[in-house]
Amino acid sequence: MRDHPRDEQRGRGVSDIYVDGDACPVREEVYRVADRLGLKVFVVSNGSRRFCRRAGPNVSMIVVSERADAADDWIAEAHRQGDICVTSDIPLASRCLAKGARAIAPTGKHWTTEQYRQRAGRPRDGPAFTRTGRGRGRAGAFQQGRPLAVLSALDAAVQAALRQTGRAG
Repeated sequence: MRDHPRDEQRGRGVSDIYVDGDACPVREEVYRVADRLGLKVFVVSNGSRRFCRRAGPNVSMIVVSERADAADDWIAEAHRQGDICVTSDIPLASRCLAKGARAIAPTGKHWTTEQYRQRAGRPRDGPAFTRTGRGRGRAGAFQQGRPLAVLSALDAAVQAALRQTGRAG
């Protein structure tokens, strides 16, 4: 793997949050939880969509190549047990879950390995297979009121991850 911004942290039992940044409508909510708990956030994008750089020592904006799935590959490679991924991409969520990490959709839904198994038996039908939404240009099933759901889900996932790594407070 290329140099990773958190290489100096490896082995410390710190949970990090990875955001699939190309289509995540809840970045601000992720930042709020991370700021409150002192966690690092990595927003990973292939640069296909512009996103504002957020000031703060705990947020790293990572831009990877424009190759299909480059952001997903970067996140899956960097992820480790106890980390959290915020994504609407079911295959990426599955890759993170396989490493003992947690995955949350931007709607606040917790991804499970069983959900991926259920979807894997169906024919791939483009974005409807890989995303929680049904078409391009929509940020999953995100609607008004979802920020509270994702805040709650993310907080629960972070607390569970911290317990798992022995760092719960």
